[in-house]
Amino acid sequence: MGTDLHELLRSLRVWAPETTELPAFAPSAAPAEPLELFTEWFAQAVAAGQTEPHTMSLATADADGMPDVRIVMLHGADADGWVFATHAGSRKGGQLAARPYAALGFYWSAQGRQIRLRGPVTSGPPEEGQADLHARSTGALAAALTGHQSEVLGSTEELARASAAAWERARREPDAPVPSWTLYRLQPEEVEFFQGDAERRHVRLVYRRTQGGWTRELLWP
Repeated sequence: MGTDLHELLRSLRVWAPETTELPAFAPSAAPAEPLELFTEWFAQAVAAGQTEPHTMSLATADADGMPDVRIVMLHGADADGWVFATHAGSRKGGQLAARPYAALGFYWSAQGRQIRLRGPVTSGPPEEGQADLHARSTGALAAALTGHQSEVLGSTEELARASAAAWERARREPDAPVPSWTLYRLQPEEVEFFQGDAERRHVRLVYRRTQGGWTRELLWP
């Protein structure tokens, strides 16, 4: 007997008032710049036991304007932007080369919080990408050495052979170069912080970059 998807979806509940306790958010007390609030919320997500809080959705568009989205890891955030990495020849690398603009989305269900960013994207110098890669795990290096990201794969056996060879090299040569590995930095023009509310009175605070700094506005939920 098959699963009734619609019935299953209707059975699910989000933030039921009688069972859910979500943190309060006073936007009037928010800092003047979004990075400070992002750092605060990120630390609180970690403390709340949020699984993999550093994962985020990355949305790009191809040369024809067709959207694409996938999950990637945050590698850092500072005054210059939010950082992620991939192979320059991957699908997202090619899309960013054609249209250097993207959006990021975080969802931390443990606290009913979302953060959305969008803005232009720049690629870092090769030495920065290599330093980032070699500071990560052996598995990360092996995955990068396997290469061919987004290319058509003939079989899972082919992947297993290439991965085994990459793991062997990563263990033998922890500083092995992967020239295509590139750091990308999104410098947001807009950052939205969303705090869910069990009564559906969600709080949305958006920061917009101006020549003089950042402006802040509340949005209807």
